[in-house]
Amino acid sequence: MNAINARIAKELDVQLAQVTAAVDLLGEGATVPFIARYRKEKTGGLDDTQLRKLEERLGYLTELEQRRATVLKSITEQDKLTPELERSIRAAESKVELEDLYAPFKPKRRTKAQIAREAGLEPLADMLINDPTRDPSQEATKFINAEQGVVDAKGALDGARAILIERIAEDAALVGDLRQWLWSNGVLTSKVIKGKQDEGAKFSDYFDFSQPVRDVPSHRALALLRGQNEGFLSLNLDVSVEGRQPHPADMKIRAAANIADRNRPADSWLVETARLTWKKLHGSLSTDLMVRLKEDADTAAIGVFKSNLKDLLLAAPAGARVTMGLDPGIRTGVKVAVVDHTGKLLDTATIYPHEPRNDWAGSLAVLAALCAKHKVNLIAIGNGTASRETDKLVGDLMKKHAELKLAKIMVSEAGASVYSASELASQEFPNLDVSLRGAVSIARRLQDPLAELVKIEPKAIGVGQYQHDVNQTALGRSLDAVVEDCVNSVGVDVNMASAPLLARVAGLNATIAQNIVLHRNENGAFKKRSEIKKVARLGPKAFEQAAGFLRIMNGANPLDASAVHPEAYAVVERIAETTKRPLKAMIGDGAFLKSLDPKQFADERFGTPTVIDILSELEKPGRDPRPEFKTAEFKEGVEKIADLRPGMALEGVVTNVAAFGAFVDIGVHQDGLVHISELADRFVKDPREVVKAGDVVRVRVKDVDVDRKRIALTMKSGAIDGTSSGPSSQAGRDTSRGAQRSTSRPPQTAPSGGESAFAAAFKRAQGQEKG
Repeated sequence: MNAINARIAKELDVQLAQVTAAVDLLGEGATVPFIARYRKEKTGGLDDTQLRKLEERLGYLTELEQRRATVLKSITEQDKLTPELERSIRAAESKVELEDLYAPFKPKRRTKAQIAREAGLEPLADMLINDPTRDPSQEATKFINAEQGVVDAKGALDGARAILIERIAEDAALVGDLRQWLWSNGVLTSKVIKGKQDEGAKFSDYFDFSQPVRDVPSHRALALLRGQNEGFLSLNLDVSVEGRQPHPADMKIRAAANIADRNRPADSWLVETARLTWKKLHGSLSTDLMVRLKEDADTAAIGVFKSNLKDLLLAAPAGARVTMGLDPGIRTGVKVAVVDHTGKLLDTATIYPHEPRNDWAGSLAVLAALCAKHKVNLIAIGNGTASRETDKLVGDLMKKHAELKLAKIMVSEAGASVYSASELASQEFPNLDVSLRGAVSIARRLQDPLAELVKIEPKAIGVGQYQHDVNQTALGRSLDAVVEDCVNSVGVDVNMASAPLLARVAGLNATIAQNIVLHRNENGAFKKRSEIKKVARLGPKAFEQAAGFLRIMNGANPLDASAVHPEAYAVVERIAETTKRPLKAMIGDGAFLKSLDPKQFADERFGTPTVIDILSELEKPGRDPRPEFKTAEFKEGVEKIADLRPGMALEGVVTNVAAFGAFVDIGVHQDGLVHISELADRFVKDPREVVKAGDVVRVRVKDVDVDRKRIALTMKSGAIDGTSSGPSSQAGRDTSRGAQRSTSRPPQTAPSGGESAFAAAFKRAQGQEKG
């Protein structure tokens, strides 16, 4: 275990003691959010990102050690473990390296080489490789043995060659060298499968494509692999060879096996043996490297998904306001739901302002009546089909009924249909039509995106890159970690939160979360944190992990509404006693709290980092780390792609950030792409250096392809409406018409129209990259 901890410490560039402490805490059942927040003294302040990486590497390296033990046991039982081999196995730093070393000893079906050895041909193989002056044909005749199946010299030589090929191909050092060499020098090519041109037209950019494999970006790798999996593309990985020159890999194999072409009798036979060895190795090494390419692409794609999901979950909440949610539709009508400031459903309706009924006036009357009856403050409009037409309807409502003082915001409806059809929605609204549940979700996600979106499987939210192509286990694990970190960074009102939200709190699970809700329903609101211990199946460990993240607002003890853990309440009491300031007098007094020396109140259990956190919390208990809610507007009169013109300056919301650029909703049912080369005047390695999902940005239209629904945008300074505001100018302003945004980390608005975020994404990316 010490070796694992030491390696992780080196990889994370932290002290061994920090890693050891974190590993011990994880082993005791502590969660990452709890360790990051409440055990800083033990871990030396490792943050949640470091801890997640530590947890991931701990799992991998533990599996590696288990496999290492299995390999050593297997070779020992074969009585073939030498001191040198054992040292190599113990020094192996990856599963691939370990399997290379194990390959010669791995139990396998009888191979041609094994059959040849049983036929007594290994001496022939040794003779020819060690002494190329021997004539293969002549020497082979000495090994003819009909009883062993060797009927002629050719059969003997074929058997000897099989032995040498297997022997060379199982040389761990050579195989590892060739694998890395192929990765560094190999070119990945793709060709269209004959007769599949029309059916596979969406992969047309890869019908005749090549690129060094090490340079293939994640999105392109996943596209190529999808094309292969769907039967439209054939992929090949190799190093190009000029004319009749020997393959470079042949030469490497010859050098490793001490084979040289010096016109000796056995040289040509041995050279051919080296060539056939590469032919054998090429297939397996190509497979290994395609797996590596896929794993790297998965890691990058999952990273994109995690970043976008985090931005979406930590979007600015509109807060406790009566909100109307509109789920736009044309023939099926616009579904309407009104929820109160707590998210409780108050009323529903269905209106038909669009074709074929065109009941514009009637729809306005229904909306006006509902807004007046329930004193609606905000109207959340889903950004799918008919969103702009519905947005116009609400605009008319606001003009005709200015006295209602309404504000309207276009929000993402990604995943709303998934929630509507879920078991949770059925339990929450058993008598409500499925179509109306979506409108409720749209309203609530404006009030509090985090609280509502945790009800939806993260993969269904639609902010990922080739999310169905990546490793689903790794994706699910990573996204769950993001949700957990986001929920715990904000904190949860234990008297208001839904069971799905509570289930994401550190230390809790679905069963305990449901028990909290049942206890709350049967006994009324929790008045203090200690009462949470009475919940069924919530033991001491779960309480320790969860308590600091569960808030009780307006309770008897103000600390219950803060992130101060109950275990540290004594520290606050000591501060109050020492300073002669009662708790309520301290809370919010920033000047006073900043004047205190944290070291004065630290002890063996609660060190200076914890005291610093406590003083920060006292300044503003239960502070929400999410940004302030603001709005920003779309341009009037620009409602469809046909309305766009090159050079047009617009304001939009970043919906997705990929490795190749950012997608921006400019209100025309189809996102535009700001290619990575158009994000800023400088070179941008990672688009997230410039933008995040949810950012409100100023863009200019570069090009529009109406037929293919492709919109190319630019954010370069000086190119937007003749201004010099800079590439990341956020010219948003409070307005009654627009897309939601915030001052620091804005919320996301997902792509408009029929195509999901990445269904159309790669098409546009391809077009941009080719241009």
